[in-house]
Amino acid sequence: METKDFLRSLVNADGVSGYEAGIAELIEDVFLEFCDSVERDKLGNLIALKRGEGSNPRPKIMLAAHMDEIGLIVTKIDEDGFLRFTEVGGFDPRTLLAQEVTVHGRRKLPGIIGVKPPHIVSPEESKKATPMNEMFIDIGLPEKEARELVSVGDTITINRRFTEMQNNSAFAKAFDDRAGVAVLHTTMKQLSNLKHKADIFFVATVQEEITLGGAFVSTYGLIPDIGIAIDVGHGNFPGSAEYETIEMGKGPGISMGANIHPYVYKELIATAETHKISHQKEIVPGASGTDAWAMQIVREGVATAVISIPLRYMHTSVETLVLDDIEETGRLLAHFLTRIDVDWMGGLGYVDTEVK
Repeated sequence: METKDFLRSLVNADGVSGYEAGIAELIEDVFLEFCDSVERDKLGNLIALKRGEGSNPRPKIMLAAHMDEIGLIVTKIDEDGFLRFTEVGGFDPRTLLAQEVTVHGRRKLPGIIGVKPPHIVSPEESKKATPMNEMFIDIGLPEKEARELVSVGDTITINRRFTEMQNNSAFAKAFDDRAGVAVLHTTMKQLSNLKHKADIFFVATVQEEITLGGAFVSTYGLIPDIGIAIDVGHGNFPGSAEYETIEMGKGPGISMGANIHPYVYKELIATAETHKISHQKEIVPGASGTDAWAMQIVREGVATAVISIPLRYMHTSVETLVLDDIEETGRLLAHFLTRIDVDWMGGLGYVDTEVK
């Protein structure tokens, strides 16, 4: 399957944090083509192994991208059949008004997010963003029928299909971080034509948006030598500061900062330069907010890195990226993985304070 088609199938499907089983099934079938084994752990992480060609002991490398998406959850069904809700993960509430949604009740129900129309709000209200607790979902049913099909605790997802734009770009919901899962796919395809000595674990993690729990659990079980989180970073947009964003269409951001092992960072940069892979440097001064933050502190600690796919309008229903950046990220990771053997691993104990 082409990576773009795989990505389209992922973002058009639904899988709110904690409810990723359906997404995992889509991923499992595709990963099996390139990996030696695919399994799921007790929390729901999907773990695919591509064995290296080296003799034991082989380095163990974990590439993680989370497959969950932000969403909503029903908190109340009122006397008129309208649904009240809150968020699972961090939605930008400014973008929710008038969105089409799917309520995952006893069957899938279409609905819309409504609010008081502008004609009848007070002058004070018109100056403020509508808080989420004043919004509601209209599924077109009276209370009795609504309660027969919907329960408190049912999840809700935004209706938004993968849509291509100019310049090989696209928008969709859930690019954060199913674009990262697509990078895993691209990487394993690239590796099928290359030789690598390390064992590579491709992990589609669960619950990143709420607890980082999937990364904690899978890292604890695998005990990797290196853990690399593939996630999205803020793409440049009008009014953004250069130090806060990375540019769209210019390759992945390679992060540097406290959550990143300096030796792994240097080797990623060297790989990109050697193979003329488009890349950018991304400053992450503290916790990265990605699976790498969990991976770094599991057991006695793991050497981590973060690779960011430039993305605009994060945590909205119209997340936007350039598809070329996914291919470049996969190419970077594949060539980096071919560098790793037992001798290379000796450098992990060396910390160069003069990182360039």
